[in-house]
Amino acid sequence: MKKYRRIILLILDACGIGELPDADEYGDAGANTIANTAKKLGGLNLPNLAQMGLGNIEDIKGAPKTDKPSAFYGKLAEISKGKDSTVGHWELAGVVLHDPFPVFPEGFPPELINKFELLSGFKVTGNKPASGTKIIAELGDEHVETGKLIVYTSADSVFQIAAHTDIVPLEKLYEVCIKARRMLTGKWGVSRVIARPFVGESGNYTRTSDRKDFSIEPVEDTMLDKLIKVEYQVTGVGKIQDLFAGRGLTESYHTKNNEQGVNTTLKMIAEKDNGLIFINLVDFDMLWGHRNDYKGFGKGLEDFDKRLPEILDTLRENDLLIITADHGCDPTIETSTDHSREYVPLLAYAHDMNNQKSLGTRETFADVAQTVCQNFNLEPMKYGKGFLDELA
Repeated sequence: MKKYRRIILLILDACGIGELPDADEYGDAGANTIANTAKKLGGLNLPNLAQMGLGNIEDIKGAPKTDKPSAFYGKLAEISKGKDSTVGHWELAGVVLHDPFPVFPEGFPPELINKFELLSGFKVTGNKPASGTKIIAELGDEHVETGKLIVYTSADSVFQIAAHTDIVPLEKLYEVCIKARRMLTGKWGVSRVIARPFVGESGNYTRTSDRKDFSIEPVEDTMLDKLIKVEYQVTGVGKIQDLFAGRGLTESYHTKNNEQGVNTTLKMIAEKDNGLIFINLVDFDMLWGHRNDYKGFGKGLEDFDKRLPEILDTLRENDLLIITADHGCDPTIETSTDHSREYVPLLAYAHDMNNQKSLGTRETFADVAQTVCQNFNLEPMKYGKGFLDELA
């Protein structure tokens, strides 16, 4: 089988492509983030993704099927329990979680909040599941007047802390999040603590792009750990460093939005010599999915599609590009602003490919990790079946 000098793994955060068989157990029956968004808008304009084969995976209005796809295409199922970014990225990197992270649909228990207040030195308001934009509109004035931190959660395993940057400077908010991360272990071991800074005045509070995730450490070695042990370059772009608690990376570049994420990706492709470039484009999730902004989500997909040729043109002859996602966040489901339990698309492209065809429905996201291990002659992961030989 052909081996590549570099693999560029690009995650379109929250861009699911259809409900998984167990989606109803998560309240996500009927979810199909990309296709439902396209349908709601009367169609999208995604010619470059369509040429790669996106429309061959699922019926998407505006991404028609093609008889001659430029990439191999398919979709990945998730076998881990959960539907958030940490679980999705870990499984893509070869670690499967059989026991879900704890969730707190009634808010966090009093003993946890009391401990957090003692550790942080701040009082708390909120402590309930909520949309991030709605809760700062609801409690922003109280926070500004009293200095209380806005703590909230969602259907996912998250401990989110919102604060106005004039009341709690950004670095102080990060410091508080680190304290919360150290506290939240065992039965309280949420997958992520998330800093949610905001600005503005009463009636017009807006979140900034300085969000930061503080994930629990992976429970086993990921493909990233295996790569750096044999001295490959492993470059993270976007929130990759946050999701893996800083593990398994030789370099990391945080980005504020999709545009900066693509720009940084192009720079890394031009500069790095070997190994893995691992990218997360977060706006689909952060800006549009959780706000049920299907118009923004659709425009985000079209904007990425317009920039896709730049990425393809920057690839070298011995590069493999894999485009996929970590979960869904269907913005057309009006009853929910949470992630959705979905398949994710799989597109694999290299300049010298021939006879591109379907890779089928893969049993686990971990097929990506196994493919990376195959390519770089690493010890296999516990889960997944690589598809490197199918690209030949």
